[in-house]
Amino acid sequence: MRVVIDTNIVFSAILNTNSKIAQIILQPKTRLNFYSTERLLFEINEHRDKILKLTDYSEQELNRMISLITNKIRFININLIAKEVYNKAEDLTSDVDIDDCEFVALTEHIKGKLWSGDKRLIKGLLNKRWNKFIETENLYKLILKR
Repeated sequence: MRVVIDTNIVFSAILNTNSKIAQIILQPKTRLNFYSTERLLFEINEHRDKILKLTDYSEQELNRMISLITNKIRFININLIAKEVYNKAEDLTSDVDIDDCEFVALTEHIKGKLWSGDKRLIKGLLNKRWNKFIETENLYKLILKR
């Protein structure tokens, strides 16, 4: 299964490495293929100080956690996404959260599912009849079945 991971999911995994979210991402043998865009890395770096305060990680420990998690994700250049697909994602997210446009566009591009914990985004897109989401619980059940 192709799963696009948005930033709040990776934040959750970094903040709690024992969580279901971290277990799903770090599962060694899985049929889940994780994807994201460079925006995820940008947003992690943008919030480094906040993450450091919340976790009490050293810089080195934080770098190790980020690397451990992001190494499980294939990063796709947004320039590979067709303009019409990207424009559709812009239309969907413009009045919900434009910062998530790339994740929605990538989900469309790879014909996958979007894994997000952003309730506002989920509600806003569901109201527009876009329902290509997958929940943490469903992913967790999938990795337990292996």
